[in-house]
Amino acid sequence: MEHTNYKLPFVYLFCLMFLSAFVTCQLDYRYYDGTCPNLTRIVRYGVWSAISNDTRMAASLLRLHFHDCFVNGCEGSVLLDGDNGEKSSLANQNSARGFEVIDNIKATLERFCPGTVSCADILTLAAREAVYLAGGPYWSIPLGRRDGLTASQSAADEQLPSPFESLQNITAKFTAKGLELKDVVVLSGGHTLGFAQCFTFKPRLFDFGGSGKPDPALDTSLLQSLQGVCPNQADSDTNLAPLDSVTSSRFDNSYYKLLLNNSGLLQSDQALMSDNTAASMVSYYSQYPYLFSRDFGTSMIKMGGIGVLTGQSGQIRKNCRVVN
Repeated sequence: MEHTNYKLPFVYLFCLMFLSAFVTCQLDYRYYDGTCPNLTRIVRYGVWSAISNDTRMAASLLRLHFHDCFVNGCEGSVLLDGDNGEKSSLANQNSARGFEVIDNIKATLERFCPGTVSCADILTLAAREAVYLAGGPYWSIPLGRRDGLTASQSAADEQLPSPFESLQNITAKFTAKGLELKDVVVLSGGHTLGFAQCFTFKPRLFDFGGSGKPDPALDTSLLQSLQGVCPNQADSDTNLAPLDSVTSSRFDNSYYKLLLNNSGLLQSDQALMSDNTAASMVSYYSQYPYLFSRDFGTSMIKMGGIGVLTGQSGQIRKNCRVVN
């Protein structure tokens, strides 16, 4: 299904009125219309092919975009190979996935539109297509990002939220990027897709807060199930459990329903219920899936505008893994 782009006058008015703090008006919803008109089709096919082979890839591409944007902006630095890059950070090492998908899409685009589409834009579009193909919303994306020239492991370790952090700390990392508590709640809803490795939540199962006991906030039946998947031994650390135990491969609002039932997998997920404002939003989105989908697209547009490079401030990489 094709989606009609907004007309230009509305785009600029929209940008000026609502997105000026997040998306530079140098970005354009029709940026590639003349230079790479089949861009959306090519990206969608690449993402569809990947998800057809591995349904987890939808969540992986969404997470990869998030991890790119939260470290010095949406400029494709998470894709760069090399020592001390973002791929080596605690949050990405042995867990970030989808690089080959972006490589394949980039290779196709280089055949049809050489030197035209940035890796940052490809990653932004791939995340949108992943959500859409998993049954989630479609949102229009302003394009024209350039690729950055550097990647920093220390910046990734410092700036990416951790599943072990408090809601207060996570919210502070979001506000540092121009986002707010609502965006924390909405974007956390992306955990309706995908899986997490046991080490990211195992302390909740056996030794919560050093107590020697499980997290009392965790639903008993879920606790027993997870203890079977993640026994209290080191060799289970990389075992996987679904972030959404109901519909892990479909984008919907069941994540919020699980939080209301004390069945959030990560400590950082269930922490949304510890704040009255966040908890009220969780309840709201659990009841109104359409409004969650709408707000998710809005928050993704905001996130996709963090620290973008345009014009001569970056480059269009020929290979997403290395600078030109």
